[in-house]
Amino acid sequence: MKNKSSFLYKAIKIDFKNVLLLILSVQLFSCKKNVLETKPLNALSADVVWTDASLMDAYISNTYRILPHGFQFNSRRLFCISDESKARGATAYSVINSGNITPSGLGPLDYWIGTSADPGYYKCITQCNIFLSNAKDAQIDTATKNRMIGEVKTLRAFSYFRLTSFFGGVPLITQPFTLNDSFDLPRNTYEECMDFVTKELDEAINLLPLAYTAKDQGRITKGAAMAIKSRVLLYAASPLNNPQNDLSKWQKAADAAKAVIDLNKYQLYPDYKKMFLSSNAFNSEMIWARPFNHIADPEGVGIELRFYSNGFNGYGQIEPLQNLVDQYETVNGKLPADDPAYNPQDPYVNRDPRFYATILYDGAPFKGRQIETFLPGGKDSKDGALSPWNTSETGYYARKYIDESITNPSYTNASDPQWPFVRYAEMLLNYAEAEFHLGNEDICREYINLVRNRPGVNMPPVTESGDALLKRLENEDFIEFAFEGHRYFDVRRWEIAPIVLNVPAKGMLITKDANGNKNYKIFTVEQRHFNSKNYLVPIPQSEIDKDTKLIQNPGY
Repeated sequence: MKNKSSFLYKAIKIDFKNVLLLILSVQLFSCKKNVLETKPLNALSADVVWTDASLMDAYISNTYRILPHGFQFNSRRLFCISDESKARGATAYSVINSGNITPSGLGPLDYWIGTSADPGYYKCITQCNIFLSNAKDAQIDTATKNRMIGEVKTLRAFSYFRLTSFFGGVPLITQPFTLNDSFDLPRNTYEECMDFVTKELDEAINLLPLAYTAKDQGRITKGAAMAIKSRVLLYAASPLNNPQNDLSKWQKAADAAKAVIDLNKYQLYPDYKKMFLSSNAFNSEMIWARPFNHIADPEGVGIELRFYSNGFNGYGQIEPLQNLVDQYETVNGKLPADDPAYNPQDPYVNRDPRFYATILYDGAPFKGRQIETFLPGGKDSKDGALSPWNTSETGYYARKYIDESITNPSYTNASDPQWPFVRYAEMLLNYAEAEFHLGNEDICREYINLVRNRPGVNMPPVTESGDALLKRLENEDFIEFAFEGHRYFDVRRWEIAPIVLNVPAKGMLITKDANGNKNYKIFTVEQRHFNSKNYLVPIPQSEIDKDTKLIQNPGY
């Protein structure tokens, strides 16, 4: 199925802005009778929208489109606000990584308000509320209406889940505002938000189909809503949110993950690297993925342009850290620091195959030559003749998602990889994590090893127990989901952020002598700090100023 067939891009033919503006205006304003009786000539009235399934679908498609995703590279790169990577030349990320984020300067973490180009989650929630307040009385067939309501309830639940993961408890708004409503709203508790999200997902699960035909791939399915529920319950059971270690919460998390596994619909894709390419869209492992199409609707993703090294006319914007590289095991199933066979002066041999699929390193074969980050003279270093200002500061470039057949990358000459909201591998590791905390270490090992033993990876099985097993599980999550937006949340919910984020961000400096011999030296790229208040993001000061009942997060 080609991305151009996606429901997301068929809706482009309908003028979203006119539809949305008309709906919003009807929600907030009343008009004179003679105006209401006049059919608009250049827009669609709300009563038409809610009686036409195609127009309702267009509205939903627009709601999908404004949902934040991990390819919004101009403003949001969660993997650059963790120990995965660095954003070259982006001071806003350095401020966050130094622990100095403020309510007046959220920068890349402004998921509350966002911008016109990259709206926050409340924008998506607003559109969901408008839809749900009208859809119940929509004059369309019941099956279609139920499916739509299921999709929108899931989008709203997911948005609230993400807001709560960033900010803690947030105001739960479930109806469109009118001019007579009070805009002073208190925050709901974390538990209230999670109860609401879980209830919404349960309702959606009962309304959604298990699969769609090709033209509708990318919509939320029953399995996607169930998988989101798995993540929601796992986060709620984690140490940050479950300090008393209530085992019933871990049991709910285990049950939710196992329910997805027991659907027997998803399976691990046999090629880890190719799984993320646009040529393999909607494969067996992608439970919910966001499609793109730069031809039908240029959105500035340009993945190759942004990821390619400077030596291949790329911007090199995502710079993997040595901190991540060091967590890829050797083929002996040990971390480099623990493997006597590891040679720090030949560091990239015999590593986990996922390393080679995710990271471009010095010597990596790429588009007919080897990557050269060494100094002096490396083509992908600051000495490179092409775009020396786009050189990685860490000595690494990102490989995940990119289509290496693209030459001379640009926003129009690019592939369209999907953003993986949820993969089947996550369900296996979610189940492993929940079962570990329930004391079932044999099940935990079994499901970790299912992921490690996927075709093309085939890493040695995990055999540890106790705390050592938990560390193996956490590391498996780290490398399996590198650059997929998980790590930011994982280090917080596990409460290991003070350990892994209070260390310098590191890179690899490689020097090459006249005889061609290379010397490898790890160096500090930037100092980073994590304060206890950084477990949560501050609520934007502009929101605090507008809402007298809104209480700021501690420490800000």
